[in-house]
Amino acid sequence: QLQLVESGGGLVQPGGSLRLSCAAPGFKLHYYTVAWFRQAPGKEREGVSCITAESATTTYGHSVKGRFSISRDDILNTVYLQMNQLEPGDTAVYFCAADLYPACDGDKYDYWGLGTQVTVSS
Repeated sequence: QLQLVESGGGLVQPGGSLRLSCAAPGFKLHYYTVAWFRQAPGKEREGVSCITAESATTTYGHSVKGRFSISRDDILNTVYLQMNQLEPGDTAVYFCAADLYPACDGDKYDYWGLGTQVTVSS
């Protein structure tokens, strides 16, 4: 069973940066489309970014475009989300998800991590 493990969350001041990691111990993540979602208290889950196998396609949500960057290191078996110019509105639990479907499409992913908290506050 593929398990996803997120890390890199924490408390950061507005304007700061964080890099989240999504690892899949024991699995070859490079076959999978991997996406990042986030959910803030009282809000619906929101798609943040997505990357397909071999980095063929990357997508970004409107609210993070130009500030966040997704990448993957298939040697380290990890997908990263570099988050710059963080705003209080970025505060949420961030989840990574993976699926063998070869496209960034919706939120129907077979595998999900448990999430990592990101808090942007002064």
